[in-house]
Amino acid sequence: MPEKETMNREELGLVDSSTEGALSFSLTSEIGLIPIENATINVYLAGDMDNIVRQVSTNSVGQTEELLLEAPPIVYSERPDQEQKPYAEYNFRIMAEGYETVNISGAEILSGVTALQPVVMRPVELAEGQENIVIPEHTLYGDYPPKIPEAEVKPVDESGEIVLSRVVIPEYIVVHDGVPGDSSAPNYYVRYADYIKNVVSSEIYATWSENTIYANILAVMSFTLNRVYTEWYRNRGYNFTITSSTAYDQKWIYGRNIYKNISFYVDSIINNYMSRPGIRQPIFTSYCNGTTATCTGLSQWGSKYLGDEGYRPIEIMRYYYGNDIYINTTDFISGIPSSWPGSNLERGSAGMKVRQMQEQLKRIAQNYPLIPRIAVDGVFGPATERAVRVFQSVFGLPANGIVDFPTWYKISQIFVGVSRISEPGT
Repeated sequence: MPEKETMNREELGLVDSSTEGALSFSLTSEIGLIPIENATINVYLAGDMDNIVRQVSTNSVGQTEELLLEAPPIVYSERPDQEQKPYAEYNFRIMAEGYETVNISGAEILSGVTALQPVVMRPVELAEGQENIVIPEHTLYGDYPPKIPEAEVKPVDESGEIVLSRVVIPEYIVVHDGVPGDSSAPNYYVRYADYIKNVVSSEIYATWSENTIYANILAVMSFTLNRVYTEWYRNRGYNFTITSSTAYDQKWIYGRNIYKNISFYVDSIINNYMSRPGIRQPIFTSYCNGTTATCTGLSQWGSKYLGDEGYRPIEIMRYYYGNDIYINTTDFISGIPSSWPGSNLERGSAGMKVRQMQEQLKRIAQNYPLIPRIAVDGVFGPATERAVRVFQSVFGLPANGIVDFPTWYKISQIFVGVSRISEPGT
């Protein structure tokens, strides 16, 4: 787990208010990951599209300032009370010259945390009219079917079955937005990290303790990687990796907002999953809310209370899955041009890994002009440190000027996006 002293409340998007949450937008083009400047965003209370609560514009990197918005008391998200909705719902209208207008209804704002609303906009020449996105209720508040029980370790010796030889973090997964047999449901190519952030934001509340959130991220990631590793759905004739149905998999919601602290935590442990001794595949970590649905795996509300009592993430996982479960890592991350050097790069570092990072930052700066252009010389000097700091601030990482694992991974991810050196895959 990352050292806690590297993160402060502001960097994690924690808001010093029990009745307000923060919100910021990030707009990019569907083509080329180009940030969209000078877009206009109207914010409305859900159910009242006649009165604009706030209006903001995007800057040169396609982002807005953080807005403070009213939300229910934070205590509502700390207890399983179905009578009190713990989040406020807002609607957005996003308009930019040359792009299709996007309308989002039902975005969830929690008190005490910062919501991040990523929006991918389609150029008008590819558009078919306005895009209307409706966000359903959060899984801890709405009515969703419980998970159908499954074995935590899948048999992989069936004739003709495709199984990976090693655990690989995929660049993309294909999400079927419905139950497996619904052929009318669309499939979406989603970056693995973005998928995990979306699911965690949909399955638990970002107001919970750091240890609880980390434990739930581990459960979501191991669940997902079991589906990837065993080719669960492709072995059954389907053309997708996982579904958005809570009865079969876990909740992913197209177009929803995520939360800044969840985003950072996911980036920090993106190559982790749960293992047992002698078992190669990631453990299928079933979980449920623990109130209206129970299961043999992790209880989301139960993990919340354990985190409040000071249980560490691995202790929470062992409470539910047994003492022999452990956190494993893989060095195989698809779509990353060069692997993590194994230690931080900072002022005074030198060598090929520094040069690779500088090359990637220089290319990213073509799309994100706030990032200073730097020399590619393999020496981590003051100019490189400044460029790293700006990159970190643009992409929601602690702006300390140090290329740690989350920063290395994010630089690589954005570089791939802007240079289009890899194609979507599973």
